[in-house]
Amino acid sequence: MQKDDITVVDSKRGLFSLKLAEIWKYRDLVALFVKRDFKNTYKQTILGPLWIVINPFLSTFVFTVIFGMIANISTDGMPQFLFYMSGNIIWSFFASCLNKASSTFISNARLFSKVYFPRLAIPVSGIIYNLISFFIRFIMFLIIVLIYMFTGANIHLNMLVLLLPLLLITSALLGTGCGLIISSVTTKYRDLGVLVSFGVTLWMYITPVVYPVSQIPENIRWLFLLNPVAPIVETLRFSFLGSGTFPGQYLLLSIAVTTAIFIFAIIVFNQVEKNFIDTV
Repeated sequence: MQKDDITVVDSKRGLFSLKLAEIWKYRDLVALFVKRDFKNTYKQTILGPLWIVINPFLSTFVFTVIFGMIANISTDGMPQFLFYMSGNIIWSFFASCLNKASSTFISNARLFSKVYFPRLAIPVSGIIYNLISFFIRFIMFLIIVLIYMFTGANIHLNMLVLLLPLLLITSALLGTGCGLIISSVTTKYRDLGVLVSFGVTLWMYITPVVYPVSQIPENIRWLFLLNPVAPIVETLRFSFLGSGTFPGQYLLLSIAVTTAIFIFAIIVFNQVEKNFIDTV
């Protein structure tokens, strides 16, 4: 609340309070956080931000060798490298949003204790940082898709590519929501933070990132598609490669689950924010 040139910091707020106007007011600070994240991630590295491009190439190459060539897992007739890369870039975006948000309180405790700013500015900056990284990787992915198309590969872009913004918003809110819940709980129970990386890896293997949905037995396929990330990956792959099917009803369910998780995450975040400094 602002009166003339005096800003009054009030701990009273609704359970679901995003304070979007206040975050917009602190947009320069959000931009500084994004810049800080890039500096912290790539400082003292020889290749710097080039790792944004190199990382998905390396992981996709590993997936292609292990799951495509050695395990010989079907890719529904799609070029193996493209199949794994399509799943990899959207999964990496989701996982990065989750990991960034999960360390909101612990990593910024000293900053939070010294100065006031809307605490949601931290996860918002994390989403922006990950969006920038995603679009760099996506441009690279799109160039490779076009190269394969011009060489006669069985790839079919369709109108569902227009759903990309929806897929990104859903992934960002789902990852950030899960991350904020974890961040809120780890202010008291640090053990959960240790399990985050293991949990994210396990989550990836129950998501059709390195295998197509068609490889899952039909009687339990619905169970895998209840995973809110699965229809996002499958939709992106179908829209840009023409691989698999479009799980429309499961995508709608994913959006509903994401909305519920994000609302719950904001409620928990707002409650913990009030006194987490005393806990940490």
